[in-house]
Amino acid sequence: MEEKKEFEQEMEQEEAVQEEMPAEETGDTDKEQEEAGASSEVQAGPEEGQDASEQASGPGEKKGFFKKREKKDKKDEQIAELTDKVKRQLAEFENFRNRTEKEKSQMYTIGARDVIEKILPVVDNFERGIKSIPEEERETPVASGMEMIYKQLMTVLTDLGVTPIEAVGQEFDPNVHNAVMHVENEELGENIVAEEFQKGYQYKDAVLRYSMVSVAN
Repeated sequence: MEEKKEFEQEMEQEEAVQEEMPAEETGDTDKEQEEAGASSEVQAGPEEGQDASEQASGPGEKKGFFKKREKKDKKDEQIAELTDKVKRQLAEFENFRNRTEKEKSQMYTIGARDVIEKILPVVDNFERGIKSIPEEERETPVASGMEMIYKQLMTVLTDLGVTPIEAVGQEFDPNVHNAVMHVENEELGENIVAEEFQKGYQYKDAVLRYSMVSVAN
């Protein structure tokens, strides 16, 4: 009888154990769900934190954007300023080069005028010497040599741009003629050059020496 009671007690304990096992499993399941929910909340936490950081970094990004834009604007201003400076320097250099060329040309002209003015008295003496030679001696070697030298000298002056000013028979022009006397001459019209005492010359378009003349009437 005692063995039977012990067997029944063991059976009851086993049934109690079996009844408790589902409850424990259920509790474990609930715990697992709670842990899973907690882990999901933990995982969601960084996303929320990330959104917050993004929101926090938004003004910073805008500030950085404006700084970059401000640097770009300053750089564009510097480029425009340097470009304008280079253009001004190029214009100044062009003006300097033109002015230098003009000064060089003027210096050459002044130097040439000085030399030609010193040669003109020699030309005058050649002309006087040729006129003083009698007609019958024009074919002598001396006269022929003087004539050839005179022609060569005039050719050189012409190549340099020196030309004689026309005077006799021309209307008096104060821009190229220098009147030293007036004469009465019915054959000539009024204000006509009657005689030339000294030949005048022009160097290019400028008067090198005025013609010294007498004017009729």
